[in-house]
Amino acid sequence: MVRNLLLLFLSAVLLATATGCWNRRELNTLAIAVGLGIDRAGDNYKVSVQVVNPGQAASRKGESLRSPVVLYRATGASIIEAMRKMTKESPRNIYSSHVRVVVLGESLAREGIGEVLDFMSRDHEFRTDFYIVVARDDEAANLLSIMTSLEKIPSIELFDSLETSQRTWAPSVKVTLDKLISSLTTAGKHAVLTGVRATGDVEAGKTEKNITSLIQKSRLKSAGLAVFNGDKLIGWLDDTESKAYNFLTDNVENTIGYANCPEGGRFSVEVIRSKTIVKGKLAGGAPAIDVNIRTEANVGEVACRIDLTKANSIETLETIGEKTVKEFSKRRSKGCKTNIKWTFSDSVKCSIARNRKPGKR
Repeated sequence: MVRNLLLLFLSAVLLATATGCWNRRELNTLAIAVGLGIDRAGDNYKVSVQVVNPGQAASRKGESLRSPVVLYRATGASIIEAMRKMTKESPRNIYSSHVRVVVLGESLAREGIGEVLDFMSRDHEFRTDFYIVVARDDEAANLLSIMTSLEKIPSIELFDSLETSQRTWAPSVKVTLDKLISSLTTAGKHAVLTGVRATGDVEAGKTEKNITSLIQKSRLKSAGLAVFNGDKLIGWLDDTESKAYNFLTDNVENTIGYANCPEGGRFSVEVIRSKTIVKGKLAGGAPAIDVNIRTEANVGEVACRIDLTKANSIETLETIGEKTVKEFSKRRSKGCKTNIKWTFSDSVKCSIARNRKPGKR
């Protein structure tokens, strides 16, 4: 009997100390943020948060009178203060764990992003798998206001676009929070971020007209790479320079390029594999760098007269491709010795030989 009473007492004590979901937050009390924009407003921060409207984002109806996202804005002396001020308008608390994209205004980036990174790295709700971009010649708030048609949620479309662009085109870079902090804190290394701008009629892009017409009034597109010195933006690379940067940093998965044929016209190639090895050395007592790039590519298009069934024709195209990549790589690697080696895969040579007659294009 005493034993049973003791077990009952211990069970009661354990039940009293088992708190369960004491810190739970129900889904209907949260405003799930998917995009965050940060701009400067004098000495203050202007923060914009793109929040999912769950009922509309999941709706399968053909037409809707409500937007799939809501944009909240607030200004404060600090970023966290501005986000808390949003509860004056938002009926729910802003929840940041599902943020996909953080957009920094160019003016803010030029002044320095150290305080922004400090906030995001300290806030326990932020993950580190979102991408950080810079609004080129614009404010972050404007970019987050553009409505998109292919994806209902603009921040998701921007996130997917960055992934696709780097994987198949190469002038873009996917930079997450931990990668950016590592670049800024590593001696001798400078950070880069993808630039994004809104094209077309930006004001019309903020309305439902942007998603109801066949051709969007305004779109979001990548616009080169933003280069930082420390935590401050100092300049931009264009598409060609951005692609060269990615070749030099071994960051090319797949891309398309073209070069001039020996007797006029052009040919296009699809890079399917690329490997870059960078080695430092001393040359005459001065530091020097050797950059070796080995690239494998497919012949994508030939707009000139060249007999691709001949081995020397393939070798000619490989030599031209090597020279072309070396020239635009040198634009971003002054003082570096660059060695480029191109090869076209055997499968491509065989398919060309089977499908093309000698002497034909």
